Amino acid sequence: MKTSPITYRKFCLIVNKIKTFESCQFHSSITADAKQQYCRLFRPNSSFWSHWRPFTTPPPQIDYEEIAKPVISTLRNDRADDLAGSSINDKSHTNQCVQHIPVMVNEVLNALQPQDGQLIVDMTFGAGGHAREILNVAPNIRYIASDRDPLAINLAQKMAGEYREGTISPILSRFSNIASHLHQLGIKPGMVDAFLFDFGVSSMQFDTSNRGFSLIRDGPLDMRMDGGSDPNQITAADVVNTLDASDLEHILKKYGEERKSRDIAHAIVEARYAFGKFTRTRQLADVIQNVFNCDAFGHDKLSRHAHVATKTFQALRIFVNDELNEIHNGIQLARHYLRTNGRCVVISFHSLEDRIVKRHFHDLDMDEAANLSIHDHFRNSSLSFNIDDVKSEFLTKPWLPLSRKVLEPTEEECLKNPRGRSAKLRAAIKVESDGL
Repeated sequence: MKTSPITYRKFCLIVNKIKTFESCQFHSSITADAKQQYCRLFRPNSSFWSHWRPFTTPPPQIDYEEIAKPVISTLRNDRADDLAGSSINDKSHTNQCVQHIPVMVNEVLNALQPQDGQLIVDMTFGAGGHAREILNVAPNIRYIASDRDPLAINLAQKMAGEYREGTISPILSRFSNIASHLHQLGIKPGMVDAFLFDFGVSSMQFDTSNRGFSLIRDGPLDMRMDGGSDPNQITAADVVNTLDASDLEHILKKYGEERKSRDIAHAIVEARYAFGKFTRTRQLADVIQNVFNCDAFGHDKLSRHAHVATKTFQALRIFVNDELNEIHNGIQLARHYLRTNGRCVVISFHSLEDRIVKRHFHDLDMDEAANLSIHDHFRNSSLSFNIDDVKSEFLTKPWLPLSRKVLEPTEEECLKNPRGRSAKLRAAIKVESDGL
């Protein structure tokens, strides 16, 4: 049977079918045929990793049950035990007091320009830092507080009690699923005045060790932003304990922009064969540190203090949570639900996120005629074209950026809130279109 290239969604499906696995350390009871079938499940095609765009065509129909059956019967059921302590309902979550400092508050307020009576959708509520500042400026707005983290929704529900009834409406959802929730609240396309996105991991998630995001605090190798609310979602442990070196290299290179992706990938595979599967963040961080053969902390491109495993953890987190596809879907949804002249404000924290936002706001799809230069139009029209038609194409872009350059936090803010030093803010206004 011919299998299609591995994708994020297929990987999730396979893991959910198999349920458990053993760090690719096959037991003697597993036949050679079963080993071959198991390895086939995770052999990717590099073409998938070369594009950030979401998948637009469904994969071929494959009987995953039959493919995985030889493996299911031989692998031990121990994944649940490894992650038993990683649920967000653990008491350690509620006992930790996290000081959350929202990033670039003044820039967000200037871009959003909130006014009483407006409908604002916060797609990444987090600890509610931006929400509180916005409501201080315009207390009589309707504020949709959405987040994929149940812990953030708990905070949103508590915060809702501080304002008049109906001001804050919490929604537990990822970007790609929020449309149905908005429909239930009576929100239709073209009704929203502003969208706010604040990508990346929140301080709550970083500072809670059993979420698996932190390099400083040891915890389960989890990294699910959903916090275990979806029991079928893969974890970082699933990824590093299952994929081969080639797959891991692609993930680290594409999602972490890690220059030593190949060395790290091979080190991970060798370590799990030698010492068993990875279950803790410290285990993975130590292996990566050995690859660099230096102290745990080095310096990034801007000479800032950074752990050598930061890019690897970023890559795994992005893959586990399907973040880039979610960002793409989220901005598309914002475009659909915003009214004409509605505003979309986006804060990103690394180049992969910012690149997607820039492509949307500046309409940088070089296949579209509106992005061709005057000279390109001239060459493509066989030396004859109508300048008015070209101008009209340039004026029909879906977004109008509010600033020519990306905004970054001030030096003063970086000193007060070092975690926000990588933030980049882009804002745009929805331009009237006959299609939306």
